[in-house]
Amino acid sequence: MARDSIRHQDEPIRITTAATSLAEDIATRQKRYLLSMSIRSACFVGAVVAFIAGVSWLWPILIAGALVLPYVAVVLANSSASRSDAFELRDEAYGRPQLPPGRNR
Repeated sequence: MARDSIRHQDEPIRITTAATSLAEDIATRQKRYLLSMSIRSACFVGAVVAFIAGVSWLWPILIAGALVLPYVAVVLANSSASRSDAFELRDEAYGRPQLPPGRNR
């Protein structure tokens, strides 16, 4: 009886709201992390170049970016993608269309 109550839900499950596969989700997270850490590395190298070039206002900003980006990279890598299309199924003018009753054999 418990299974019957689980099967009968008010909302239908749509494939457009289904989550992505685990492999695809991990690949997306890895790409986001790699991009964030690449930007961090560029900030660090840019800070060193700016310090050597004598641009005294730029290198502290780049160092701050290099210090903050690891936190941002981890938060972005750990966030999961959830789908919600906010799409409501509409009833027809005369109610939901239904199949006609079948023949008894």
